[in-house]
Amino acid sequence: MSKQVILTGIRANNDLTIGNYFGAIMPTIDMAATRADEFQVNLFVPDLHSFTTPIDHTKLHDQIWHNIRVFAAAGLPLDKPDIHIYRQSYIPAHSEMTWILDCFTGMGEMARMTQFKDKSGAATSDDEQSSSQDRVSVGLFNYPVLMAADILLYGATYVPVGDDQSQHLEFTRDIAERLNAKFGELFTVPKPVQEQHAFFGKDQGLRIKDLQDPTKKMSKSDDTGNGVIFLGDTPETAAKKIMSATTDSVGKVAYDPDKQPGVANLLQILALFSHRDLQEVIGEWEGKTMYGDLKKAVADACSQFLTTFQAKLASVDDNLLQAKLEASEAAMREQAGRTLLTVQQAVGLRPKGQ
Repeated sequence: MSKQVILTGIRANNDLTIGNYFGAIMPTIDMAATRADEFQVNLFVPDLHSFTTPIDHTKLHDQIWHNIRVFAAAGLPLDKPDIHIYRQSYIPAHSEMTWILDCFTGMGEMARMTQFKDKSGAATSDDEQSSSQDRVSVGLFNYPVLMAADILLYGATYVPVGDDQSQHLEFTRDIAERLNAKFGELFTVPKPVQEQHAFFGKDQGLRIKDLQDPTKKMSKSDDTGNGVIFLGDTPETAAKKIMSATTDSVGKVAYDPDKQPGVANLLQILALFSHRDLQEVIGEWEGKTMYGDLKKAVADACSQFLTTFQAKLASVDDNLLQAKLEASEAAMREQAGRTLLTVQQAVGLRPKGQ
């Protein structure tokens, strides 16, 4: 490979939220557009990861395609040859590499993963824990190994990770170094977490909170959806959610995420929708006593954003997008296949020099 590889992905299940849009999609697209001349940029849909926890499988395929279209509507430059967008499951090497890496991974390593503990909801007593673990999929337990395969197949140097994925990246480095020590230089070892943050910039962006419970982030997995603005919401539905957002009894607008999290969240959302600096928005609203006016301003800005974005989404050229997918997937199958063959030869599954 003549260029270093940047790799990132976003889960395909559930509709995406404005939090996903401003916190993940737009930074990813900006990164791809600005770095594609210097790096190979792999943007993949980790669809095999999508059912490590229960989902409605009848909707998965449509959600995968919809979320790819969202990236296109948000401005992903499809004409750049070193930007590749592909579906994980369309590259069979991901699954086979995962099995090989599994066989060099310890049960204890996976059991120590914080995200697995959080998502599996393991009970405290031995009996309850045993019953709980019986209902947790091996896929959830094994998730970091598949993530390692996603990265190592393409020799990715840079992988933007949040705090919840830091352990998984460090495991990727560990398993790569383990096999390199045993079989020779099979894998490019991705940079450690600290260097990843230095390369991408440690996330200092605005984190959109749930409208009903502004102490937690807006999540697409929210069961009710009442505190979440989805990209697929009608402008009217989104406006109603904003007008019913939780505020407080202080009665005066101030940016204080600890004491007035609901009001602070609305100010942050308004800054994002209006493409203005947060401090400018705070200066405009600070000290005002009518929360309803602030909500109305946020609702109007949100409605305008959704109207514009949904029009872009409707105008996406599906034929052009399908062609980009197919070209990227063909290139990635070849690239991943070369890495997989090298590993197969190293572990004795294929003759060397084949």
